[in-house]
Amino acid sequence: MTVKNGISAGELIGAAWLKAQASVGVGECIELAGLQEGEVAMRNSRHPDGPALVFTKAELRAFLEGAKGSEFDHLAA
Repeated sequence: MTVKNGISAGELIGAAWLKAQASVGVGECIELAGLQEGEVAMRNSRHPDGPALVFTKAELRAFLEGAKGSEFDHLAA
């Protein structure tokens, strides 16, 4: 199955969605799932069947490095 960016997260059969332990489970969660093709899907937990963004592992690594470096902190202030 070819996974296209924006696919309905509900169509990702067998995806094991993970969320950060810092999420308290009241709708503020971003969830990630590894895909068989080696990519990573991201969805909004408030819309579990909504669109999933699909990233390569390199793209996810670049984002995580930026997040660890506080590059996006101002967006949550």
